Amino acid sequence: MKKHILDLSVKAVERLSDKHVLLRLTDDHPLPEILPGQFVEVRVDGSSTTFLRRPISINFVDRSANELWLMVATIGDGTRRIGRLQPGDTLNCVLPLGNGFSLKSETGGLKSAVSRQPSVLLVGGGVGVAPLLYLGEVLQQQGCQVTFLLGGRSAKDLLELDLFNKYGRVCVTTEDGTLGEKGFVTNHSVLAEPFNKLFTCGPTPMMKAVARYATEKGIDCEASLENMMACGLGACLCCVEKTTEGNLCVCKDGPVFDIQRLLWA
Repeated sequence: MKKHILDLSVKAVERLSDKHVLLRLTDDHPLPEILPGQFVEVRVDGSSTTFLRRPISINFVDRSANELWLMVATIGDGTRRIGRLQPGDTLNCVLPLGNGFSLKSETGGLKSAVSRQPSVLLVGGGVGVAPLLYLGEVLQQQGCQVTFLLGGRSAKDLLELDLFNKYGRVCVTTEDGTLGEKGFVTNHSVLAEPFNKLFTCGPTPMMKAVARYATEKGIDCEASLENMMACGLGACLCCVEKTTEGNLCVCKDGPVFDIQRLLWA
């Protein structure tokens, strides 16, 4: 896909929690094609400590409003500066980057293999839930039965639940039991149900546990890796992941990988 460097205008800013900000960006021209699971590299202006762009997952694409949504976890100087942007400000972005989630099999192969709607499970934890919103919308449009399984330390860590509910059934776990079932996502009772495919994004230990579950159940599974990325183009080799095909750059060859390509077993 063609890459673009765009000065996007901040249309709205919403504080999702004390650490998370949602930026709704727009442009004078229609946004380029963007697939669920892809990301952007954002330039941080006005910082004396942040010299490289910051990779941020694409949370959602609203074509009717010509908006691109970014969920920003404000954990360092660069992301804190991004989180302080106001409506009318400009954010320079390189997009779309990386390879997104596989989608064709959910509308073709799965429908021919089962008599009911393809049932897909999207598992996310922390800020890793961000790319699953756009993925869920696209899967729903393609006729899939979507279930989200979202986890956090407590209820305040679970973001955009009202939006996830628009695109599928939402199941929740919290470590302290303040919302949903108490424990980790891999302990949720919904995992006793049959699913045709599984997608996951979040902390690596969580994704590895999800991958083990998928392998044991014989379910195809894709994981969106969150390795440290600097250039976003595969030049700096900062985000290399060992795979069955050798060392691959997560930013260029991923960030989404079939778990069978990873050496997580």
